[in-house]
Amino acid sequence: MEQAAPRMMTPRSRLLLLFLAAAAASGGVLQVRAQPDNNGFISINCGLSGTANYVENSTKLSTSPDTIFLDDEDAGSTHNISAEYVLPTLGKRYYTVRSFPDGKRNCYTLRSLVAGLKYLVRALFKYGNYDGQHRLPIMFDLYVGVNFWTIVNITDADAPVILEAIVVVPDDFVQVCLVNTGSGTPFISGLDLRPLKSTLYPQANATQGLRLATRRNFGSDDTTVAVRYPDDPHDRLWFPLVDGRIWNEISTSKTVHNIENDLFEAPSKVMQTAITPRDTSQNIEFVWDPEPQPKDPTPMYMAILHFCEVELLPTNAVREMSVILNRVPWFQFGFSPQYLLTGAAYNVIPVRGFGRYHVSINATKNSTLPPLVNAVEVFSIISTANVGTESQDVSAILGIKETYRVKKNWMGDPCGPKTLAWDQLTCSYAVSSPPRITGLDMSFSGLKGNISSSFSNLKFIKSVDLTDNQLSGSIPPGLVKRIQDGSLDLRFGNNPNLCTDADSCPTQTMEGKRSKSKLAIFIVLPITLVVVIVSVAVLVFCLPRWKNKQGSTRNSVKPQNDQTPSSLQLLENHRFSYGELEAITNSIQTVLGRGGFGCVYHGIMNDGTQVAVKLRSESSNQGVKEFLAEAQILARIHHNSLVPMIGYCIDGEYMALVYEYMPQGNLEEHIGGNGGNRKYLTWRQRLRIAVKSAQGLEYLHTGCNPPLIHRDVKGTNILLNKDLEAKISDFGLSKAFDRKRDHVSTNILVGTPGYLDPEYQATMQLTTKSDVYSFGVVLLELVTGRPAIIRDPEPTTIIQWTRQHLEQGNIEGVVDTHMCGSYNINGIWKVVEIAFKCTAHTSAQGPTMTKVVAQLQECLELEDLTGADTKFVFETSSSHYPNPRYNAYDADGHSITMGQSSFSFDEMEHGNGRVATVDSGPIAR
Repeated sequence: MEQAAPRMMTPRSRLLLLFLAAAAASGGVLQVRAQPDNNGFISINCGLSGTANYVENSTKLSTSPDTIFLDDEDAGSTHNISAEYVLPTLGKRYYTVRSFPDGKRNCYTLRSLVAGLKYLVRALFKYGNYDGQHRLPIMFDLYVGVNFWTIVNITDADAPVILEAIVVVPDDFVQVCLVNTGSGTPFISGLDLRPLKSTLYPQANATQGLRLATRRNFGSDDTTVAVRYPDDPHDRLWFPLVDGRIWNEISTSKTVHNIENDLFEAPSKVMQTAITPRDTSQNIEFVWDPEPQPKDPTPMYMAILHFCEVELLPTNAVREMSVILNRVPWFQFGFSPQYLLTGAAYNVIPVRGFGRYHVSINATKNSTLPPLVNAVEVFSIISTANVGTESQDVSAILGIKETYRVKKNWMGDPCGPKTLAWDQLTCSYAVSSPPRITGLDMSFSGLKGNISSSFSNLKFIKSVDLTDNQLSGSIPPGLVKRIQDGSLDLRFGNNPNLCTDADSCPTQTMEGKRSKSKLAIFIVLPITLVVVIVSVAVLVFCLPRWKNKQGSTRNSVKPQNDQTPSSLQLLENHRFSYGELEAITNSIQTVLGRGGFGCVYHGIMNDGTQVAVKLRSESSNQGVKEFLAEAQILARIHHNSLVPMIGYCIDGEYMALVYEYMPQGNLEEHIGGNGGNRKYLTWRQRLRIAVKSAQGLEYLHTGCNPPLIHRDVKGTNILLNKDLEAKISDFGLSKAFDRKRDHVSTNILVGTPGYLDPEYQATMQLTTKSDVYSFGVVLLELVTGRPAIIRDPEPTTIIQWTRQHLEQGNIEGVVDTHMCGSYNINGIWKVVEIAFKCTAHTSAQGPTMTKVVAQLQECLELEDLTGADTKFVFETSSSHYPNPRYNAYDADGHSITMGQSSFSFDEMEHGNGRVATVDSGPIAR
């Protein structure tokens, strides 16, 4: 029977990355068998009977049966496809399937990964009438952990479907889950996982991944062979595309080398072949229509065009090309592919568009040869911002599941997504932290044996119902303690064998006592009283603590002699007396602002220099220690992005710091339109402020000796001079650290809500990434014009608010409307991407300030180069090779893509890597 052309699955929505912590390991021999091979590869044949691995003929890769990877080894049922669909070219993994007629969600767990590494995940499907029912179409959802990947839509019994994504995995395992949506029984044929270098596909990061639309190898001399491992060390599948009617194939037998620091590492076997137009006066052209998805009506795309000169050209021959999308050039200048060296044209910032797309690869006027192209990859952008249940809770609940052999709907992540949370679990969902398990009802569940100690490891749980089981023994001490301190309501009635003796099991009487003593006490202050108290506090706080109107001194903390550091005594900065400061500030008249230390006053020195004088208030919550710390720091740091100290005062009981006056106030005021000129900042001004601020933090982290962590990065601590140049201020909470250590342990949590790094909050271990996180929040404020904590319509963080809007593709709904559209939309996307990297859930995923500075400078250069009206920009990355790397930016949201609908190629895996001749594709001219 003739085989139909292979067809690639149409993606139906965005892929969200699994953010799960380490789960309880599978025991003994099963975990050993589940290890990746020497390449780090995991290859699974779903539905294969037995436990023995086998080696694929073409790739020599070891392939495992799927039982050992299932969350429940008894889940699903195995089947062979019908004999009529077994063809000689069909890969062995398509012979069998595992279907899941029972349960809402069924999952595979792939373990022994490297946290923070980038992986290619591939799922394979072929219906082949395995159930003998000819029931088509079949539709179900595919998840990676808590996050939606795509809708699997099977409409042809013979056509295999391949789904592939590139994602960053934050933990040491990842789950792939099939979810029954009522439109057919979920099934799967195979599952692959391949590690990638962290430098590859930079568009895939902690907050976004790439979902493959197509990957094509142009000019292959064998239209039935797909290039993969070992020719591609990363085992990507490069399917051939040839059309002899309009294209000539050119090739070389010589090895093609990747340029240094290549971002894609296209394999030599692929880059050895290329196509050129048969009519040398013509261009290479593609036409396609974007295909909206139900959950993503305007998907964002990234396209990568791979180029390499495969012919050694005569000295007088020139091959120079340009890329045109919908009559708009990608670059300002033409480019020439280099002989036997890879190069790529690609868009760094994901873009979207509407209507038909026409891509043309043209020869420039300087060229004597026609254009060429070697390969293409097209990805849609998928959000990877969601996180799974907190790791400690995952480990604990998996321990409970294993102890009691729970057969409920306990697959995948316990709490996420909300619609698929485990039966009988109650979870809390905070906007800035992972979900936590808060309640567990296991009544009437047939539980036998002792109460598992794993219950005690559910630190956030508030209620546990174990009534009507066959539990025995006594209550674990950890639960007893929770009952006694009132943090846990434990119910355990109707367990006949559970110890109830008052002497040996005193906790048995606690249930009744607790039920009578549960009382929530709420103290409510009338709003008017609160307002009065706050108003009085502000007035008292900001009253000068120097002299009252009668001239008498007020009480204040006086530093001891040994508290005055020698560095202050040796300062070159001017030391002021109290009388001098009183004269400078005109008897302390004009308040510039107020903070934790005290109020800041405007002053003018004898030479006319304007200064800001920060006076310590006696009611300040920052005392002598913080004052001395800031003075010491300011005495030794010097950078044009830090507010310099002009002098200081320690005069008896009076303390003050004197700074350079910053006439434009702080950044927070300007974001809200409350700056001195009452005007809102432009996008270019915001970018420059971001760069200068980042440079200041970079200096603290890398240029100081010892280096410093600021600990309170926020808009009010970024001051602006008359030219709106940003400078970091307020170093009273800064902390020095040893470069040899990766963190500083602290006893007290300091900082400002909305800007605090959750990892610092959880561990009390301070790192430079804590400043990076806070700065990421500031970047989002610059983009959106909104505060760190948004309270309308309900409280949420700016991070969560921005992600929710961007998941719907609503970039215009994110950008501050006061910029009136005067910005390069791609620059906006890039800054948001940087912000999301900075605010990654774990610090290991976040960039250093050095990287942040470099990326923001690129954004500023792009803005300065293009202006808001320029369509595309040509950029190169530095390399020791003459071949540049090309990045295409689109200023107004038009997609630089070769989307799924444009490449209606049918992709499938076959034995020996062979596929049928492709007879479909873009409209070629």
